[in-house]
Amino acid sequence: MSMLGALLLVIWLGLASTLFWTCRERDDLAPFAAPDVWPEVVAVVPARDEADVITRSLGSLLAQDYAGPFRVVMVDDNSADGTGDLARALGDPRLQVLQGAPLAKGWTGKLWAVQQGVAAAGCPRYLWLTDADIAHAPDTLTRLVGIAHGGQRRLVSFMALLPCQNGAEKALIPAFIWFFMMLYPFGWVNRAQGWLARRVAGAAGGCVLVEREALEAAGGMAAMRGALIDDCTLGRRIKAQGPIWLGLTRRSFSIRPYDDWRQIGAMIARSAYAQLQYNPLLLVLTVAGLALLFGAPVWLAFQGEWLVCALMALLYGPVLHFYRRSPLWVLALPLVAGFYVACTCYSAWAFYRGRGGMWKGRAQALVDSSS
Repeated sequence: MSMLGALLLVIWLGLASTLFWTCRERDDLAPFAAPDVWPEVVAVVPARDEADVITRSLGSLLAQDYAGPFRVVMVDDNSADGTGDLARALGDPRLQVLQGAPLAKGWTGKLWAVQQGVAAAGCPRYLWLTDADIAHAPDTLTRLVGIAHGGQRRLVSFMALLPCQNGAEKALIPAFIWFFMMLYPFGWVNRAQGWLARRVAGAAGGCVLVEREALEAAGGMAAMRGALIDDCTLGRRIKAQGPIWLGLTRRSFSIRPYDDWRQIGAMIARSAYAQLQYNPLLLVLTVAGLALLFGAPVWLAFQGEWLVCALMALLYGPVLHFYRRSPLWVLALPLVAGFYVACTCYSAWAFYRGRGGMWKGRAQALVDSSS
C-alpha cells in the first residue's frame, strides 16, 4: 500500500470509530418512558410564504394523539401568499395564528418569528419548535416527550426524513444526512457525561422539543438571534443546561420536494459558509480536505488500491439503507462530494456579494451569526 493509501486508511478508520455512519440513533430505539402526568406542550411554527404546505403541516400537528394539554402557535412572518388565511381557515380552537411583526434588526427571519411564538406560548413545560414544511405522524409528540422523560433530556430533536424520490434527491439527500452526521455524530451528541459531552452538541431544526425553563436559562431565542445554523446553536446552548438527544426518524418528514439539483444546492449553500464561520482559511482547508477524502481514494482505486474506496462505501451504506435506496448509489459518492464542495464555494461567493444565507428574499448571513 502506498503512503497516501495508508494515510487515507487511517483517516477513514478514525472517522469510522465515531460510529456516525451506523444510523443507530433512531427515535424507535431511544429510551422511552411515559410520565405519570403528560405535561403541557405548545408547538411553535414560523411560516413565511408557505401556502403550498401549511394546511398539511398544521393539520398533522392538530392530529397529534397526545394525552396531555397541547396547542399550536403559528407565526405568519409577513407572508404574501395567504399563508395566514389558510391557517385560520382550519378553524381549530387549539391553533393561534399570529401576524408577525416586521423583522427586527440583528435577527434572522426564522428566529424572530420563533421568538414571537415563544412569547405567545405562555408557560408550558415544553415547546415544540417545528418548521412549516414538516409533517408529523400522530404519535410524534408522544414519542418526543417519552424520550425526554426517559432520559431526563432537556431537548429532543428528530432529524426529519427528507424527500428522496427523483434522481437529484436520490443522489444528494442521503449524502446531506450523512455529512451532517459526520459533523455532529449523533452518538456523541447524546452522551450525557465525559469529555465529548462537553464539546459535541447539535439539533435538527425541523423537529425540536425543548424544555421552556432550559431555553430561558440558556438566554432564550434572543441569545442566538443572529445564528444562521440556529438548530445546532440551540442544541449547544441547551446542552450546557443538561442532556439532549438527536436522532433519525420516520415520524417527522419534509413535505417540500426538491425538483432538481439547483434547489438542493441552494439548501446546502444557505448555511455552508456559516458552518465555516465565514473564514476563508477554513474554506480552503475544507475544499482541500474533501478533495483528499473523496477524490484521492478514487485515484488510488485506478492504481489498483481499492481498500479505502471499499471502506468509504461500507460507511455510506447504512444511510442509503435508511433512505431505502439502492447500495449502487455509493458509486456516485465522490461526485456528490464534489457537488457539495461546489455548493460550499458558492456559499462563500454569495456571502461576499451580500447574498449569504438567502431565504425567502432575505440575505440572512448579513446579520451577526455568532452564538
